[in-house]
Amino acid sequence: MSLLLAPSMLSANFGELDKSVELVNEGAADWFHLDIMDGLFVPNISYGFPVVKAIAKRARKPLDAHLMIVDPDRYIDTFAACGVEYLSVHYEACNHLHRTIYHIKDKGMKAGVAINPHTPVDNLKEVLSDADFFLIMSVNPGFGGQSFIPNAVSKVKRLRQMLQECGSGALIEVDGGVGVQNAAQLCAAGADILVAGSAVFGAADPLDAMRRIKGE
Repeated sequence: MSLLLAPSMLSANFGELDKSVELVNEGAADWFHLDIMDGLFVPNISYGFPVVKAIAKRARKPLDAHLMIVDPDRYIDTFAACGVEYLSVHYEACNHLHRTIYHIKDKGMKAGVAINPHTPVDNLKEVLSDADFFLIMSVNPGFGGQSFIPNAVSKVKRLRQMLQECGSGALIEVDGGVGVQNAAQLCAAGADILVAGSAVFGAADPLDAMRRIKGE
């Protein structure tokens, strides 16, 4: 499959949200990435269901929600009702991860598992065959515009090896500090989906930035 690009709406212009959504609709992007933060699991609060619903109303591409929150099970049903198609929860935030994954699937969504930079990919061994995709954080979650942590590349390679060894077709997503400067390297390491926020919405020409990140 070709590389997928999911611009992070955390970096969008919320004063002109309609225009930011249309930019993603018109561009080379494949998904909308929604960073949901609660101020507890991460030291920041992003946005909630009113904004998710506003984006969903205008989006013509799948919604990919990344829950950086404690006890994410409380909100799985609501995200499904909002039209989210891909929902990822953090390994570090789930006491019963297997149950959470299948709760997401039961609601008709693709289930993802995210890990923070300090979490070894080997911790995912027990759910490699259960999740539909895995999200490797390449910055410490909580804020946009951070610098890429280079060790993420080796984590992508290791996870790709693990998935191949167990015969899983799960996708690998990378989020944090992603842009033209490292997109090709991440793709070569085995990444399928790249999340880019500042690299898209902070660019002089966001449409060109999306094409360049995807190597088009």
